[in-house]
Amino acid sequence: MKKQILFLALIVQFLTSCSNDEKGSSCQDSLPAVTTTGANTFGCCINGNLLIPRDGTGTFGGSDNAVTIYGDPTGNQQYTEIQVKDYKSNRTASLLLHIQNLNQNGVNNYTINASNGSSNIDGFNHTYIHCRIFNVETNSYQYYRSMENSGVLNIINYELVPNVKLIVSGIFNCTLKNSSDSNDIIEIKDGRFDFNGATISNTVFP
Repeated sequence: MKKQILFLALIVQFLTSCSNDEKGSSCQDSLPAVTTTGANTFGCCINGNLLIPRDGTGTFGGSDNAVTIYGDPTGNQQYTEIQVKDYKSNRTASLLLHIQNLNQNGVNNYTINASNGSSNIDGFNHTYIHCRIFNVETNSYQYYRSMENSGVLNIINYELVPNVKLIVSGIFNCTLKNSSDSNDIIEIKDGRFDFNGATISNTVFP
């Protein structure tokens, strides 16, 4: 596995003032706790770097939300997508988690398989992850995609009341491959999230 210093970013409410541009000495110690209450938190370590979500300032009076959850509020849609972005670090980043058949399978282990870099109906019909991060070695942004059987997402809580409440909580670990360099592999460790679909749009990720 290629060793790199990566400046990354992702989605999440975080508890310290640490920026996504910084490489933490102990990423695991800085992660939010694993919860199942819809606390609207997210965190993970990518090659030892802490990734968190950060809202943007917006344009024309609008806002740039760090976390967005896509899905049918009735639960009939065959997939749910969680998109996380860091708008504030000097080198911004984004990550997308596509969960196939979340409403159908609920609390369960989901194998993380290959991503084609697309989402929604243009993506594959299985669970996958892809992200865009800044690679210091190439001094450029690079796109990374999950591979076949490259990790596991464990959904530890799922509560759905159609058009009223959606709480989804999970933990995950996986490896992703650079879409333009098959030898460039990054590792996501200790990923965790706990979202409430009814309140996420009003949550501030500083």
